[in-house]
Amino acid sequence: MANVSVYNMEGNEVGTIELNDAVFGVEVNEHLVHMAVVQHLANKRQGTQKARTRSEVSGGGRKPWRQKGTGHARQGSTRAPQWKGGGVVFAPVPRDYSFKLNKKEKRAALKSALSSRVLNSKLIVLDELKMDEIKTKKFKAVMDNLKVSKALVVTGDIDEKVTMSARNLPDIATTRADMINVYDILKGDTLVLTKDAVARIEEVFA
Repeated sequence: MANVSVYNMEGNEVGTIELNDAVFGVEVNEHLVHMAVVQHLANKRQGTQKARTRSEVSGGGRKPWRQKGTGHARQGSTRAPQWKGGGVVFAPVPRDYSFKLNKKEKRAALKSALSSRVLNSKLIVLDELKMDEIKTKKFKAVMDNLKVSKALVVTGDIDEKVTMSARNLPDIATTRADMINVYDILKGDTLVLTKDAVARIEEVFA
């Protein structure tokens, strides 16, 4: 099992924690990690784009000129795709881009993402993260103490003061341990977990 240093909010090392290899020490499966990211982004797509085909554009019912003898190429409608104001040839229509990964694939991808952060020394464990008030400046000071500028901060339970304090920091995201996903883990350069979050993750995914 990997031993990782535990820090306090002042950035001082206060101990170590042993991470469960079943969650934080698995072999990284890059294919599953990639699929999890693709699925996350695909499921976020609205899929509401729409353009009109030639059958949906108004007008164009009359043949613009006779078939022969004008010197022009033959035309049947002013709403054909080659005309200004005409319809689109293969117009996009509303569709659902989402697809599913099975549970084993999702769990394996998440474990791979967590393990990659441990392997690359991009995981920081905090003994606790408590805010007396909603104050972005104080939260930023904690991140500066940890020498972190772009990160995903994971707490064990909902902490409104932490969430609200971090909301105005563009490169910091916060979430609960039971709501982490591969995309958010990889998007931040560093993964910051509280000890409660580590325990909750190991409880759910071990």
